[in-house]
Amino acid sequence: MLKDIYPLYLNNKAVQPNTDLAVTDKFTGEIAFRTALATPDVIDQAIAGAVRAAEPMARLASYEKQDVLMHCVARFKERFDELAYALCVEAGKPIKDAEGEVGRLIDTFRIAAEESTRNYGEVQPLDISPRARGYMGMWKRVPIGPCSFISPFNFPLNLAAHKIAPAIAMGCPFVMKPASLTPLGAIIMGEVLAECDVLPEGAFSILPAARAGADLFTTDERLKLLSFTGSPGVGWELKAKAGKKKVVLELGGNAAVIVDHDADLDHALERIIFGAFYQSGQSCIGVQRIIIHDAIYDTFKAMLVERTATLVAGDPKHRDTFIGPMISVKEAQRLKGWIDAAVAAGATLLCGGGLDGAMLQATLLEDVPEFCDANREEAFGPLANLSRFSDWSEALEQVNDSKFGLQAGIFTRDIHKVLEAWDMLDVGGVVVNDVSSYRVDNMPYGGVKDSGLGREGVRFAMEDMSEIRNLVIRRV
Repeated sequence: MLKDIYPLYLNNKAVQPNTDLAVTDKFTGEIAFRTALATPDVIDQAIAGAVRAAEPMARLASYEKQDVLMHCVARFKERFDELAYALCVEAGKPIKDAEGEVGRLIDTFRIAAEESTRNYGEVQPLDISPRARGYMGMWKRVPIGPCSFISPFNFPLNLAAHKIAPAIAMGCPFVMKPASLTPLGAIIMGEVLAECDVLPEGAFSILPAARAGADLFTTDERLKLLSFTGSPGVGWELKAKAGKKKVVLELGGNAAVIVDHDADLDHALERIIFGAFYQSGQSCIGVQRIIIHDAIYDTFKAMLVERTATLVAGDPKHRDTFIGPMISVKEAQRLKGWIDAAVAAGATLLCGGGLDGAMLQATLLEDVPEFCDANREEAFGPLANLSRFSDWSEALEQVNDSKFGLQAGIFTRDIHKVLEAWDMLDVGGVVVNDVSSYRVDNMPYGGVKDSGLGREGVRFAMEDMSEIRNLVIRRV
């Protein structure tokens, strides 16, 4: 089903340079395919093309941008199985999760198609004092210009889509560097976009590239925006090197959920198991900290341990698999080391912890010391930690006791506690009676503190990819 080698896309066209990148099947470890690899010279050509395309992209009519996005929706539907299989192979994502991500890819482009015709401005009265009598104002949003996108390995389709689709809807040309571990989803998007003759040459480039040769994505002053999704260490370093351009960062998390004494425990159980362990926990909003009320702690802990033990691990191509491999053996070994260190420091291993290659068992820990990496840092793997609380304010403080602030989940029936959490939790989003890992692709999504800057979600990304241009009229 997969080709042996895939091109990159330079200024809307498929190009096959001599250099290439080997991409492995994350379950078998064998090379699954190769992609073309962009050199610094190719990246420079792509940026120059995006600069040339900025004016014709900005002139595209709303219906033309909408037609491009709806073409993508139709083609992604036609290639649904191919996209899901590619994702399963290159990311090690269980096939059911891969199919879900293809569905979200389609949703994101459909939302962008709708938003492409809603780029509204505002008429503003200016006669707020005698000196402004006879003046009126209005403003509109205009494309910011050439954009640079760097997307991560964990959602290779949808997180790339959350950059590409808003850029087209806004009328911004772009260059994209997909994750080297999982480049194929973005390349297929490039293949579909290349079918759209209305896009001016240079409107897009999809460029797998080695990190060492990819500085131009960040430092080149011709680019007006950098949107990066990935690890906090890399993201903040890129921001420091980005110069004058606008920077949007979607970074890491250490997400918590609170389970209050009045929660529906059966419902909370299924959602927390999903939130902690789907796609092997490799989600920045995956559940890492489970904070449980004293009154139900022992009961709910037993339920979590029993349910975790039933999760099927193995080949992600099998439809009954829930836990697949982590993205690499190195990452699995890193998290296994964190688990062992936490246990050595006094944490209790409730279940899991076993490692075989890139396959790390779904793991629950209890009473992890505050200083441990497993508690303070982003696990980004199949690990969740249990702790308890007796007072609601104490639970909120536990959630906030983190350098991250992406999303949080709370399970309670008390509306007053819901509103207090919404006021007090220092996060980008609060999800009630569901897990922190819940996201709908049109909502504002992003975090505070070390979790990043700005918001995604198509409409909100379009705002970042635009500038406000004011008009003042004096009536004479």
